[in-house]
Amino acid sequence: MNNNKKEISIIIPAYNEAENLPLLCNEITAVMKNIDDNYEIIIVDDGSSDKTEEVIERLFQNDRKHIKGIQFRSNFGKASALKAGFDEACGRIIFTMDADLQDDPKEIPNFIAKINNGYDLVSGWKQNRKDSFIKNSSSIFFNFVTSLFSKIKLHDFNCGFKAYRSEVAKSLDLYGQLHRYIPVIAKNNGYKITEIPIHHRKRKFGKSKYGPVRFLNGFLDLLTVLVLTKYFKRPAHFFGGFGAIALMLGSVVSLYITCLKLFTGSIQNKLPLFIAGILLVMVGVQLISLGLIGEMFVKISNKKDDGLIKKIIKD
Repeated sequence: MNNNKKEISIIIPAYNEAENLPLLCNEITAVMKNIDDNYEIIIVDDGSSDKTEEVIERLFQNDRKHIKGIQFRSNFGKASALKAGFDEACGRIIFTMDADLQDDPKEIPNFIAKINNGYDLVSGWKQNRKDSFIKNSSSIFFNFVTSLFSKIKLHDFNCGFKAYRSEVAKSLDLYGQLHRYIPVIAKNNGYKITEIPIHHRKRKFGKSKYGPVRFLNGFLDLLTVLVLTKYFKRPAHFFGGFGAIALMLGSVVSLYITCLKLFTGSIQNKLPLFIAGILLVMVGVQLISLGLIGEMFVKISNKKDDGLIKKIIKD
């Protein structure tokens, strides 16, 4: 890892974006000339099958002062690319941008202003998106559901254009599709987040990597995020809550069947309900037990974590 301090690091995950990268780097360079020359651009090639690797090598040779490249052996996904970029970044402020030219580098000063106003993470909000109807509609639904479950009022959770204080970016443990929920993770870790409207442009070259399978997988990762952020230290609250509901329903059903047998002498045609009651009781007991076992593991592994401490005030 390079320990040379920079003011700004810009991380660009790229998968088959050979045509877009030179144009994007030129735009970033033009903007950064008016801001601060102490910056770096880190391009992470996520196992591209086109000439992205060659383009990165050429960009590096032309500007060794500002350009870095990371080459993956295979396509591991955007979350892994961002994590590799975060680990390598040396900037006080770390940006992430998509490589498709849809993010406008001219917005960089607006992000920096918000960071300097005291925010830890600033997320872009593509108000006037230049994407297909299906992608736009899916994004609206995705953002609505994520906001509903996370209780975080953002309009565009998955916008790739973001700015972070260095400590925020480096604290993120990303894998799978968790990059979609970076604001949720950061907020639940105690960081101050906000969003700003940004200019969004049409893609010039290549094609979108968006697909319905990735969209559906993202909702499964939402459950992962909620469990890891809200219930990681109190698993009994998560499993026990569902267990208590199942146990209560099962008990009511079982009591009803028992009373029916005692007062009528027959539970004919009620056998499926009887079996459902027993299953609910069993599932409830198992979930509650799983939550209690989880609490024991948390207790055993509960060690001091300096990353949770914002500051210590003492003599």
